Amino acid sequence: MRILLFGQAAFAADVLQGLETAGDRIAAVVCPPDRGARPDPVKALALARGIPVHQLASLRTAEAREAAQAAAADLGVLAYVTQIVPETVLRIPRQTSICFHPSILPRYRGGSAINWQLINGEKTTGVTVFWPDAGIDTGPILLQREAVIGPDDTAGSLYFQTLFPLGIRAVLDAVALVRDGRAPRVPQDEARATYDPLCRDEHAAIDWSWPVGRVHDLIRGCDPQPGAHTTYRGTRVQLYDARRAPVADATSAPGTVVALDGEGMTIAVTGGALRCGRARAGDGKDAAAGVAGALGLLVGARLGA
Repeated sequence: MRILLFGQAAFAADVLQGLETAGDRIAAVVCPPDRGARPDPVKALALARGIPVHQLASLRTAEAREAAQAAAADLGVLAYVTQIVPETVLRIPRQTSICFHPSILPRYRGGSAINWQLINGEKTTGVTVFWPDAGIDTGPILLQREAVIGPDDTAGSLYFQTLFPLGIRAVLDAVALVRDGRAPRVPQDEARATYDPLCRDEHAAIDWSWPVGRVHDLIRGCDPQPGAHTTYRGTRVQLYDARRAPVADATSAPGTVVALDGEGMTIAVTGGALRCGRARAGDGKDAAAGVAGALGLLVGARLGA
């Protein structure tokens, strides 16, 4: 089939390579403009293959529609797309378009699905390939695959170690079903649907009075972005690489630093303690103990007070 590939980063590049290996032809690649000096991986791979590349700041333009029409594609494939693709563009390929999403839809619609699954303490996750329409992650389901969330998974580790490879395989399998004329269109159950906003800085503030499990989930759900944060003497401190830790002194107030060593900064939380291996205060992320030293933060200090 002729594929019009929308996407970016290594995910879209691996999808491109997998589709070509399966015998499909990539008619064109649509990706956002470059950020910085290095080209996007899918752009670099497409250019090396002699595939036309359209870098568009918006897909709601006549230029986007013209690029999609010129591709004369059988199928549009949305592989890690952060831009809004209007329905008028989605429907241009002969068999319309399919889209990857990192959750088991209809739960966790929206652009920060991975973050919110962790923040909410989910134990399982998965990927969905669906037929997008005018809504946000609302079209009929083509294929789904489930996966387990590890107890210390972060948004970064869950994506790169689990959902990335699972998603690549799911997209390639979904295209194969379309190619073979066996791709289902199962309506989503709106009674089970949830939607969350983009996970931003305002969602990442740590409340040390929360139970230890909830704080742990917030930190790992915001790791690496946007970074769960607290304060120390007016300075913002972001915490990463959180693990549950033994409680040496159950009398310490929540937010109190109870240990600092090579393994990280251990902080008392309601019902337990967390050890954070890395932290950021200002421009640089570093070992938590190093950041504490730069701030003059000692055992007994209280964060967020």
